[in-house]
Amino acid sequence: MPDFTCTLPGLQMRGRRFELPLDYAKPDAEKIEVFARELVAPGNANADLPYLIFFQGGPGFGSPRPTGPGGWIKRALQEFRVLLLDQRGTGLSTPVTAQTLRHRGDAAAQADYLQHFRADNIVRDAEAIRRQLIGDKRWTVLGQSFGGFCAMHYLSAVPEALTEVLITGGIPPLARPTDDIYRATYQRVIAKNRCYYERYPGDVARVREILKYLNGHDIALASGGRLTPERFLQLGIAFGASDGYEQVHYLIEEAFVNVGGKREINYNFLVGIEHAQAFDTNPIYTLLHEACYTQNEASRWSAQRLLAAFPEFANRSDEGSEGAPILFTGEMIYPWMLDQYPQLQPLKAAAEILAAKADWPMLYDVARLKQNRVPVAAAVYYNDMYVHREFSEETAAMVPNIKLWVTSEYEHNGLRADGEAILDRLLRLVRNQ
Repeated sequence: MPDFTCTLPGLQMRGRRFELPLDYAKPDAEKIEVFARELVAPGNANADLPYLIFFQGGPGFGSPRPTGPGGWIKRALQEFRVLLLDQRGTGLSTPVTAQTLRHRGDAAAQADYLQHFRADNIVRDAEAIRRQLIGDKRWTVLGQSFGGFCAMHYLSAVPEALTEVLITGGIPPLARPTDDIYRATYQRVIAKNRCYYERYPGDVARVREILKYLNGHDIALASGGRLTPERFLQLGIAFGASDGYEQVHYLIEEAFVNVGGKREINYNFLVGIEHAQAFDTNPIYTLLHEACYTQNEASRWSAQRLLAAFPEFANRSDEGSEGAPILFTGEMIYPWMLDQYPQLQPLKAAAEILAAKADWPMLYDVARLKQNRVPVAAAVYYNDMYVHREFSEETAAMVPNIKLWVTSEYEHNGLRADGEAILDRLLRLVRNQ
């Protein structure tokens, strides 16, 4: 499919496709396609502007689909050409789904293919694209959440390519074992649950009522599979966003409907559940989430192994409306998901192989990062549920030329919620303005 161009109100957009190696150790072997959207303000279409490349959070999610020059893109277009990268395996970049993985062969072949979709190869793709677009010129990186992990790998691997690095909610730990990450994650999710039920105390009884119903009924979902108690409680993954409590609360409010004098689960509630959960449509998130952290170690289903250490999550009683609130889970991946999500079921064996893989390459050259000279500015969200603030500060203390803006004004979705202001502040911070 060829490149394309189109004009939206307030911006011009060009779709670009790049044929790149699946495995950079074998550059002449299998190729994949990597797609990016290049944005520019209409008055700057022919201007020689520097590039800003955006790394999306995830892993496993495509870059934003712009509808106009709003949010952080509005600020970026004042001085950059913006490149929205669909990271390999996402969006229009040779997508990874159960459907596309089917032809790869058995579970071992699927796992072998999937091991090439971590941050290190995302950055190798970006480097290949940079050289095709601008040769030896440098560019600016903006990384959100997991995109910040990619930015930090870039800083570690190819700092000479970078003018400046901007990170929002995504400074990774450099050398901590995966279990450290999930111990901290469970503690933060417990705190977020407490805040949720303080805001919506009536949901203590509502959640118990929903679980009681789910335990007593086989509830089919429109896209396949069943709504189980475990899957319902995964709604807590939204608690790290500024509007996350409301997303869950308003969904729970409509859980039931009266039909002919009988109380039934509401079809609209079930559709809302499916819209809130992207595990089926974005399998990289499940298959490689723990592998975001693994370096010369196997994750061995870290979140599942550590769950027993947090008895707060063991309260799954559905009897009555009294007692301690039942806790939602957060950004954790569990092996049971490969049984309950229809599009993940064919990938269960490959997921087991990836969870047992112990020879993951190192993602960060700590010695090189300790000599960093590239200016970096990062927004660190004080109450971030997904990326542990203390670990971000620990990394920043190790890497020179990082300026932190630690704030409780925003949650993890700050770039989406108030992107123009956040990007402007980071640009001024990184440039000492």
